[in-house]
Amino acid sequence: MLHNPMTPHPFSRFVAILGRGKTKQRHLTYEEALEAMHMILDGQVLPEQIGAFLMLLRLKEEAPEEIAGFAQATRDCLNRPKTLPAVDLDWSSYAGKRIQLPWFVLSILTLVSRGTRVVVHGTEGHTAGRMYTRSVMELLGVPVATNLADAAKQVEATGLTYIPLEVMSLKLRELIELRPIFGLRSPVHSFTRMINPFDAPCMMQGIFHRGFMDIHAGAARILNQPRAAVFRGEGGEIERRPNKPTQVWFTQGSKEPVIETWPALLDNPHQPADEEMNPERLLSVWSGSDQDPYALAAIVGTLAITLRAMGRTGSIEDAEKMAREMWDARDRVFLPLK
Repeated sequence: MLHNPMTPHPFSRFVAILGRGKTKQRHLTYEEALEAMHMILDGQVLPEQIGAFLMLLRLKEEAPEEIAGFAQATRDCLNRPKTLPAVDLDWSSYAGKRIQLPWFVLSILTLVSRGTRVVVHGTEGHTAGRMYTRSVMELLGVPVATNLADAAKQVEATGLTYIPLEVMSLKLRELIELRPIFGLRSPVHSFTRMINPFDAPCMMQGIFHRGFMDIHAGAARILNQPRAAVFRGEGGEIERRPNKPTQVWFTQGSKEPVIETWPALLDNPHQPADEEMNPERLLSVWSGSDQDPYALAAIVGTLAITLRAMGRTGSIEDAEKMAREMWDARDRVFLPLK
């Protein structure tokens, strides 16, 4: 992309806002973030500007207005089918797992087997040594979408789809893969979690750093998301750590967040890492032949938070009771999906 060096580039004002130094820099407004991301996704920004923009945001740390603006701009650019399928739950998965298997996948499938429609979206391969959700979904027979029309058909047919990030936005996939080049995560890792491509009324969020809970909860409020939950999940995924207390931020539209602390489900606070990370174990746990206490607690615990986020229960105790009952009543021959 060529640009006249004698004329200020239209995108340069956004870089300038972020890079004026400690006393003059500021957060982008929602409108500025929306416009900036529209320009990036439309190919109107030079590579050098993108690099500077993302790293200045990273250094400053993102604000809710920025994350909301970036997510909305991405939604605006999606090539969605004219008629969207009815979806109950949006589930993002961008971190990958390296210490424990992705037990949350069985929480999702418990819901799907009982009629809840779920859209899972994510990406893989940007960080070495991690197991990403797509490969596990494929092992379990979950359909992987090749475009958003395909995803809509899969939701209608099975109640579940997995949408790779590049299907929603090839540009964002390219940007998220800059992590090993930057040596740092960028805001792309944050706002892609909030794309919610099919406008599900409930959106689940998992983060790794505790300080991002108010950012994601704040962005959900700005986007007027009907229901959302964010908590610090195992490995940064949407998975309750059963051996530790879990603080969860729940939001409903523009209302102030409700913050709850969910108790640990296991007595041992120091769960050893899974050295094998064999995804076939998910099938064994689902069938009941493997009764690993950590796995079961992670599955049921994650399911409980999700039920509470969806408004299906009125308390932590009721959510955990309903989750245990749903798990115990699961169809043990449901997996792998055909």
